[in-house]
Amino acid sequence: MKTLFISALSLLLLLTGCGTPRGLAPQQSRNVDVRAALGNPTDVRFDRNGDELWEYARGPGGYETHLVRFGADGTVKEVTQILTQERLMSITPGTTTKPEVRHLLGRPSETSYPGTGEAWSWRYNHGGAQLGHLVVTFNPDNTVKERMTVMDINVGGSRDKGSK
Repeated sequence: MKTLFISALSLLLLLTGCGTPRGLAPQQSRNVDVRAALGNPTDVRFDRNGDELWEYARGPGGYETHLVRFGADGTVKEVTQILTQERLMSITPGTTTKPEVRHLLGRPSETSYPGTGEAWSWRYNHGGAQLGHLVVTFNPDNTVKERMTVMDINVGGSRDKGSK
C-alpha cells in the first residue's frame, strides 16, 4: 500500500511539473518510484561500497545534475545536486583524475579541446539568476590541470539598457 501511495505521489508530481528529484523521499522512495517520476537515468554506475547511483543530467541545456543513491534493497538513500561550487573546489589540480571528476560532477555538458588539452564544462546555477559554467581542464596524464567557474554575464538582464 505504501509503495502504491509513493508511486501515485511521484506520478502526480511529474504531471504537475514538480517531478524533480527533490520530490523524492529518502528512506521511502524506491527505484521504481524514481523511474516513474524521472524516467530513465542518463547514467547508472556503482559506488565502491556497492550503492547503485543513477545520474539525471539535465544538460546540455539544463543547469542541474542530480545523483540518486540507492541501497542494496532499492530504496533511495539520498538525492544530491552534484553541480555545485563546493564539489568543483574539492577537485585538486595535479592529483584528481578524469574518472574522479566524472564521478564528482557527472557527465559534462560540453567537451572541448582549446589547444592546451581537453576541457570539460557543466552549466550550473550559482544561485538565483546567477548562471555560469564549471570548467575543468586536464593535463596530458589525465589529471586536472585547472578548475574554474565562469559566470554568464547579462543573463536575464536587458540587452539594450537605453530602450524604452
